[in-house]
Amino acid sequence: MVEKKTAGGTDVAGREKRCDQEESSYYSQDGSVDFKGRPAVKAKTGGWTAGFLILVNQGLATLAFFGVGVNLVLFLTRVIQQSNADAANSVSKWTGTVYLFSLVGPSSGLVMLSLSSYLFLVKPTGCGNGRELCEPHTAAETGLFYLSIYMVALGNGGYQPNIATFGADQFDEEDSREAHSKVSFFSYFYLALNLGSLVSNTFLSYFQDQGSWALGFWASAGSAFLGLALFLAGTPATATSSPAATPSHGSRRWWRLHRRNGRDPWRLCTVTQVEEVKCVLRLLPIWLCTIIYSVVFTQMASLFVEQGAAMKTLVGSFRIPPASMSAFDIVSVAVFIFFYRRLLHPLVCRLKNDPKGLTELQRMGVGLIIAITAMVSAGIVEHFRLKYGSAECLHHCENSSSLSIMWQIPQYVLIGASEVFMYVGQLEFFNSQAPDGLKSFGSALCMTSISLGNYVSSILVTIVMDITARGDKPGWIPGNLNRGHMDRFYFLLAAMTSVDFVIYLACARWYKSIRLESRGGDDFDREADSDKALAV
Repeated sequence: MVEKKTAGGTDVAGREKRCDQEESSYYSQDGSVDFKGRPAVKAKTGGWTAGFLILVNQGLATLAFFGVGVNLVLFLTRVIQQSNADAANSVSKWTGTVYLFSLVGPSSGLVMLSLSSYLFLVKPTGCGNGRELCEPHTAAETGLFYLSIYMVALGNGGYQPNIATFGADQFDEEDSREAHSKVSFFSYFYLALNLGSLVSNTFLSYFQDQGSWALGFWASAGSAFLGLALFLAGTPATATSSPAATPSHGSRRWWRLHRRNGRDPWRLCTVTQVEEVKCVLRLLPIWLCTIIYSVVFTQMASLFVEQGAAMKTLVGSFRIPPASMSAFDIVSVAVFIFFYRRLLHPLVCRLKNDPKGLTELQRMGVGLIIAITAMVSAGIVEHFRLKYGSAECLHHCENSSSLSIMWQIPQYVLIGASEVFMYVGQLEFFNSQAPDGLKSFGSALCMTSISLGNYVSSILVTIVMDITARGDKPGWIPGNLNRGHMDRFYFLLAAMTSVDFVIYLACARWYKSIRLESRGGDDFDREADSDKALAV
């Protein structure tokens, strides 16, 4: 009798276990919910279906954004008629604002920019093509232009920090296959970003360079609306992490404690919340070291374009728009993502006998080294551009040197290679090291690094011009680039990045990664000390 009862109990336990297994395979195991707040069903939400929608949306949003940003420095010099240094500073400040704030979305700003360009700024029609100057503008027209581009910046700034984390949320960390897909997602996310900018850097850049500024801006607005429609249509297929551990819980607890006049002031925070704060504070030294890299990166949208415009842009009978040279950066990103994921990563895994390969910190260090070589390359090209340039020129010295613009290819390729190691490494590092309730904060750290890098670049250009433009000296970045020494500015950035790399090594050796509990059946420890984290 007892044996039968025991056997019956075993059958019940077995059925319960099978039910639990079936339920765990039916729902996401990491607590994700669908767009209505219900437990996420694996077959219907998340995964690569939702991830692909987010990647396409990111590509369209990037096309819209870079449709404005890629040629903005030339729009400022040709249409708004700013000097080279002022235009570079304006682009840096605008790009910095993109990654710092959010408001009502970029679509309205793009529409306003398209209308203001068509109705007020590009007069006569077709001006700003490098050959015909535009008419002077009133303060109101210029103010409307700045309002438009900053609306684009503010809207895009609210989108960027969240979309990468939202995409990563589509993969169940408790499932071994999806956990691996989540790591791969960040590389594909950055690839989608660059493919979106490829269209704006080639087709839109060409039309804008020919004076069709309004057409390019309207195309950007259309891309933004298409991305919005796609996002709304795909929302039912997406999953989001449970809001149970959001940072706002701590503030609400403080408010309740304050209102209730709690007797024990030490019961404000849990031990977990204290550890989360300590975790975030440990990230800050690494984060600070990434800002100088962003100073280097932002030159691609400002000084690289001005440098290219002053070179020989004719290849045969075809005139290459200076801003479209960034297409080589995009191709470089795509090639190096493939190279790293398919060739370098498996090779390093075999050499180190470690399935993780290069750590995020190691990859970020490699990115800094490549950035140094990119600035040295840009400085050497600028040195020879000056050697083969005419001393006197008009209209920002466009096409004033016999040195071909194709010599810029190495610096763009090197910047692209550095992005794969630095920015993709940053996204993975801050996302993995941020506490569960602060994943978006981790992504926002990446965006804020780019933001501050742009502001630092603007300040640096201003300081350099104040110091070097004395008396009869025009400074390093004057309106007539052939009388300046932009090569020295590039070498200065290379030196600053070298110092930053040394500081980064010290911070990386000091840093200790957080311990990640077993996910998807694979138990691994990231509590390694910094010497091990940096060892190749």
